[in-house]
Amino acid sequence: MVLAATTRRLCRGLLSPSNARPPTILHKTLLPFLSRQVSTTTAADSHVTLKDQRIQTLAELKIQPYPRYTPPSAEYPLMDIAHLHEQWDSIEKGAKLTDEQFSIQGRIRSKREASRKLFFYDIEQNGQTVQVVASLQRASSSNSGETFASIHRAMQVGDIMRASGFVGKTNTGETSVFATRNPELLAPCLHMIPTRSGLTDMQKRFRKRHLDLLINPHARNALVVRARVLAYIREFLSSRHFLEVETPILSPTIGGASARPFTTRSVAFSDTELFMRIAPELFLKQLVIGGLDRVYEIGKQFRNTTCEFYQAYATLEDLLQTTEEMLRGMAQTITGSFKVRVSKTNAGGHADHQVIDFAPPFRRINIAQALRDRIPTLPADLNNFDSAPQLVAILQDAGVPLPRPLTMPRLLDRLIAHYIEPECTQPTFLYAHPSIMSPLSKTMDQANATSARFELFVNRTELVNAYEELNDPDIQKSNFALQASERDSGDDEVPAPDAAFCAALEYALPPTGGWGMGIDRVVALLAGVSHLRETIAFPIMRPQK
Repeated sequence: MVLAATTRRLCRGLLSPSNARPPTILHKTLLPFLSRQVSTTTAADSHVTLKDQRIQTLAELKIQPYPRYTPPSAEYPLMDIAHLHEQWDSIEKGAKLTDEQFSIQGRIRSKREASRKLFFYDIEQNGQTVQVVASLQRASSSNSGETFASIHRAMQVGDIMRASGFVGKTNTGETSVFATRNPELLAPCLHMIPTRSGLTDMQKRFRKRHLDLLINPHARNALVVRARVLAYIREFLSSRHFLEVETPILSPTIGGASARPFTTRSVAFSDTELFMRIAPELFLKQLVIGGLDRVYEIGKQFRNTTCEFYQAYATLEDLLQTTEEMLRGMAQTITGSFKVRVSKTNAGGHADHQVIDFAPPFRRINIAQALRDRIPTLPADLNNFDSAPQLVAILQDAGVPLPRPLTMPRLLDRLIAHYIEPECTQPTFLYAHPSIMSPLSKTMDQANATSARFELFVNRTELVNAYEELNDPDIQKSNFALQASERDSGDDEVPAPDAAFCAALEYALPPTGGWGMGIDRVVALLAGVSHLRETIAFPIMRPQK
C-alpha cells in the first residue's frame, strides 16, 4: 500500500498540467509504467470500495450477507423450480393461485425495476428459471414504500436469494411467483457476472470454470449428460448381473492398452516406482479367473475415463449384440430418440449437421477384406514384419504421414484410419483385425490370422473396443515377447510383459468376452460438444506463461 501511494504521488506529479518542464528521460521511462500501476491499483481499490459499500448497505438494512441456512417455515414450504413448472405451467393466463403459498430459492439471473413499487426477478435453480414479481401492493404491511424499494434495490444480479409467495400467470402467459414477503438474501455476489459473449475463449472458460458453468448452459448440459450416461451404464450392466469392482490405479506393472504411462514413486514402499494405470484389463480378467463371471469397472485411466466389462462364456457375437442394445438404449434415454443430431465443421469452416441413427443392426466391415478391396498392392501376410516396407510404400503413395516408430501395428492402424474409418459416420463395427494388432485377443480365422475383435466407430470416432480374450498362457507369453521387440524398437507406448498375469492364466481363464468404452467420447457425442474437455468438470490446463 505504501508503494501504491508513492506511485500515485509520483504519477500525479508527472501527469500534472502545471508541470510545464519538458519531459526528461526519467519521465519518458517511468510514465508508461506508472500509468499502468495507477490504473491497476485504482481498479483493485475500486472493487474493494464497492464491495465494502455493498456490505455496509446490507448492514444498514439489517440484512445479514452470509446467514446460516434456515429452511423455510411450514407456512411457506420449499418448492423446486422444475417441479413448479411441471405442476403449474398449464394454468390459464392471468390466473392467481393465492391459496397455496411456498418458497423458491436460487440465483438472480436478471432484475428489472419497473418502479419503486414493482420489481421483477428471474431466479434460476439447477438450470430452471422462473419469474418473481414483487410489488408493494402484495408485500408485508410493515413495509413502507421506501423500505420496500431499498430492500429490493439491495438485491443484485448474481445473488442467491429466497422468494416466498404464490404461483400464477401474468397476462402475457408467463408462469411467475408473486411475492408476498420480502426477499431473503442467502449469499451476495460481489462481482459482475459476464455475459456469455464475454467469456468465449476456451482457455479462459476452463480456467474460470465456475463462471463458465454460470453463464454457459451447454457447459452445464455436458456434465449432466455425463452423469446420466454413467448412471445408465451402471443400471444396464447391473440388470444383466454384472458386479461393479475397483482395481488399483497405481501398480508396479502396466498393461491392457498401448499408451505412455505416467510414473510416480511410493515413499511407503521403499521408494518403489509405480505406474498410473492406462487400463484395468489385466486385473479384471484375474477376477474372472477367481470366479467372478461378470465384472465391470467405470474409472479414470491416466489418458481418459472408461468402462470395461468382462463376461465369462461370451462370444464375439454376444458382445456385438450387447453393444447395440446398450447404445440404442443410451441414446433413447439421454436424448429421447434413437437418432442423435451431431455437428461437424466442414472445409469452409461452417457447421454441417449429421443425424446418427443408433437403431440396430449396426453396419459391419471386415477389416482384412476391406483393405484388400481398396489396396490392390496390399501384401498377402499382414502379420509378418517383412511386409512393413510394402505398407510404408502404400502410405507414402497415398500421401499419408508415416507413424513413428514404424511397427506393423502402427502401420496397419494408419491404413485403417485412412481407408476405412472415414466411411464410419453411422455406427459401424470394424472386425477381423490382423492378429498382430491384438496381442490379448483370440484368433478368429487361423487361415487369415485375424483376431476375434471389433471396434465400434460412430461419427468416425472409436467408441468401443472388444474381443474374445486370449486365455492360452503360452500364446500370451509369445505375444508379449513380440510386443517387447516393438518396445525395443522405440515404441514406448507398448507395455512391458506381465509375468504375473501369464502365471494367473495357468489357473484357467474361462472363455471370456472383454469390452471397453471411452466415456468421454460417448458423452461428447450425446451432449453435442466438439471437444472432450467439455465433458470434464475441471480439465487440466497448461501453466500460464
